Amino acid sequence: AGMSVLSGMTGFARVSGEAEWGSWAWEAKSVNGRGLDVRVNYPPGFEALERVIKSAAPKYFQRGSLQVALRIDLSSGADTATVNTTLLDTLAAAVEKRTGAALSGEVFASLMNVKGVVEPGAGNLRDLGSDEAVITPLAKAGEEALQALQAERRREGGMLADLLEGLVAGMEELREKAGKLADTQPALLQERLTKQLDELDPGGRVDKERAAAEIALSAAKADVREELDRLTAHFVSAHELLAGGSPVGRKLDFLAQELNREANTLCSKSVSLDLTNAGLGLKGLIDQFKEQAANVE
Repeated sequence: AGMSVLSGMTGFARVSGEAEWGSWAWEAKSVNGRGLDVRVNYPPGFEALERVIKSAAPKYFQRGSLQVALRIDLSSGADTATVNTTLLDTLAAAVEKRTGAALSGEVFASLMNVKGVVEPGAGNLRDLGSDEAVITPLAKAGEEALQALQAERRREGGMLADLLEGLVAGMEELREKAGKLADTQPALLQERLTKQLDELDPGGRVDKERAAAEIALSAAKADVREELDRLTAHFVSAHELLAGGSPVGRKLDFLAQELNREANTLCSKSVSLDLTNAGLGLKGLIDQFKEQAANVE
């Protein structure tokens, strides 16, 4: 998709037209898919068009489940039945010979129902399917339907891009807030542990130096600056991926997992309700990000 455009995976497009033999319409529908899956429905006799669509689709799409259908309506003139007069004559002669009488209207009517005497107009559909002058413009129109579907998916991609950028901006605000809270974390924990120790050991039996070392170690474990730095780096990646355009859905999904890991660690290391809430807020936005990324090609 060389262009830096974000593309969604859902869309619908229709291209239709008229010809002297009747009217036709291509309809192309697309939904989310892990890879690119293309199914083509067409009237009997138009098999050649399935190959055209299947080989053109990868030019416009990397992922998505596509259903492409061609509908044809023959004009009333083209729909007339053809009578196989040779067969009819043969049958009539046989009946006359057997009965020795001229055919009655009733017998004649029953002969018309014999298989092969009357060919319905569908026979003409097959003839159309083998006519190069019919197939060539239909193939071109089929590719136009794919292009129109691509434009629809890109329109959806533009909406998804705004949505995802908005979610990242929300995460950045929470990260900023968490950064301010994080600076107070180690001191907060140290104060809390010292207070607990004083309550547990009023006689001062525990070695003060050893206790201070243990408390300092615990406080260091409450330091979340590394997680915050990694979150910032992931946000940079998110902006780059979104600006780079599709195909990018799988990478965004992976990034969401990485973001989630940092947010989880942040929550588990937190010793203040405010920081925990910031972490949970991040997790909520990351979930939404992951959900929307699933719609991106």
